[in-house]
Amino acid sequence: MRALGVCYYPEHWPEEIWPEDAAAMVAAGLTWVRIGEFAWSRLEPEPGHLDFAWLDRAIAVLAGAGLKVVLGTPTATPPRWMLTRHPDMLAVDAQGRQRGFGSRRHYCFSHAGYRAESARIVTLLAERYGRAPGIAAWQPDNEYGCHDTTLSYSPAAATAFQSWLRARYGSIAALNSAWGTVFWAMEYRAFEEVGLPNLTVTEPHPAHVLAFRRFSSDQVVAFNRVQVDILRAATAAPILHNFMGRETGFDHFDVGRDVDIASWDSYPVGFLEDRIEADEAWRQAFRCQGDPDFQAFHHDLYRATGRGRWWVMEQQPGPVNWAPWNAAPLPGLARFWAWEAFAHGAEAVVYFRWRQLPFGQEQLHSGLLRPDRGETAALREVRQVAAELSDAPEIGQSAADVALIFDYPSAWGWEAQPQGQDFSYFRLVLEVYRGVRRLGLSVDILPGHAADLSAYAMVLAPGILAWDDALRAALAAYAGLAVLGPRAGARTAEFAIPPRLPPDLDPLDLKVEAVESLRPGVEIALAEGGAFRHWQEQCSGTAAVVERTEAGAPAVFAAGGLRYLAGWPDAVAMRRLLAGFAAEARLRTLDLPEGVRVRDTATERFVFNHTRDSVPASAVPGLQQPLGPADFVRLPRAEV
Repeated sequence: MRALGVCYYPEHWPEEIWPEDAAAMVAAGLTWVRIGEFAWSRLEPEPGHLDFAWLDRAIAVLAGAGLKVVLGTPTATPPRWMLTRHPDMLAVDAQGRQRGFGSRRHYCFSHAGYRAESARIVTLLAERYGRAPGIAAWQPDNEYGCHDTTLSYSPAAATAFQSWLRARYGSIAALNSAWGTVFWAMEYRAFEEVGLPNLTVTEPHPAHVLAFRRFSSDQVVAFNRVQVDILRAATAAPILHNFMGRETGFDHFDVGRDVDIASWDSYPVGFLEDRIEADEAWRQAFRCQGDPDFQAFHHDLYRATGRGRWWVMEQQPGPVNWAPWNAAPLPGLARFWAWEAFAHGAEAVVYFRWRQLPFGQEQLHSGLLRPDRGETAALREVRQVAAELSDAPEIGQSAADVALIFDYPSAWGWEAQPQGQDFSYFRLVLEVYRGVRRLGLSVDILPGHAADLSAYAMVLAPGILAWDDALRAALAAYAGLAVLGPRAGARTAEFAIPPRLPPDLDPLDLKVEAVESLRPGVEIALAEGGAFRHWQEQCSGTAAVVERTEAGAPAVFAAGGLRYLAGWPDAVAMRRLLAGFAAEARLRTLDLPEGVRVRDTATERFVFNHTRDSVPASAVPGLQQPLGPADFVRLPRAEV
């Protein structure tokens, strides 16, 4: 059942207006309300002095009005007295500087004392509210990894890392062998000698960095699991976490295995300025709408992370406060973004926040109400979505024809050794995703350990650092078309070049003999159109050459159902190559106008116009009339 919700902070507002707020939320068609994730200082103003009475009353007011409450644990914002009790709990950045109090997320995941304090407050909340009728879901912490907080170079992290290494490698000799520490005489005699990979004279050993990234991800997973285990013992309500956009600091699939529902925080206009590589013309074209593919990519990613169940926990309703520039969304986008999420399978879209705050760091972050309690245009759009949901049939999801592999260790590996300043694994995957969506195809995202690909006509695996055994076996058994590269299978799990050279995958008889990173402005033209940029490879082997550069160098290879890209295609080449691969896989594609995207469900096709211009009916099969700017339409699948 699709639903709408809102984030609310009763501790920020006079208690006498709580009933008015709750009634207005219900009148607007909202079902869910998230509270509590930043309230530790009000729940425990002094160590051991607990005050749950105000939260009892807030829950009673909200639930009494008919709202379902998502209760957050407050561990993202430990109170100031916590630092007096645990002065060494703060994270340390890569430059060796201790991070301080005065905002949020000021803790190190490896600090045992803080983890125990977190378990204590979560236990108290679980005991009090685990069976409370008003609590319909739980959210441990808030936005793991936000503000670059996954990695900590603290003494606590150093000690925990050494224990992690001992468990992983068993002996220091095994670690030395796996990492190749004989290089530059970096061999260790004991695990206690292994420090953290920062403050080195030049770049640290990439295997050391990759191990530290795996360890840091595991620390996030372990921190979350402590809270989930406590909550599971006390409640039958679903547990979820709100992930972020373009956050690759930890493996979200690993955290996702411990929760019931994945959610994420969607800020399309803010992300365009803050997290997407694009030229100025692209930014200008979409500055008030957001990138046409960034939100959809994360919808599909978190649907996979949540094993089919996912929400938007924070949806942008107006200008935000944290991007380099903060544009106002075009009219209609609070509705548009909600329906885009529902088209990708969201169970709920929750807006952030109910009322704009007149104090603190987020004063300029819009809400559904202004600080003076006046309504915004976004609230009127929310009412429209609520009315539409009450009349609309359910959206049945179906498997897409195309699967895209997304692998967090690959992001860590290529950050450790990019070889080119602008090589970004995330950017590469997003551009492949964008290319598929421009062809009108829907996409399912799979993890790097995917074990079954049989449901898909085409599988895409760009930039995979090292082949997971399960994925290697799945590709060997796969009967469809698999597109690999560039830079796929280029390392082992311990960050060494495979003995038989990349891409190291049977039956692809191909060896990458040399690689070249291309500075901005340098392009290698392809004979059939478009070019390679950022990256190209020199390859040899018996695999068939199916495309060359203008200079005659092999560029694309084929062996059975495998295709290998020996470079990073630009937008023109990406669209052309993917269209050809899709035709080989017998997929029907579209030639969509720039900024127009479709999403197919079991019964409908959604057509989304992300541009500021109208789209003529002739541009998309099934359209009966022009589609207005920043608008969408739902078409029965039978008509398209």
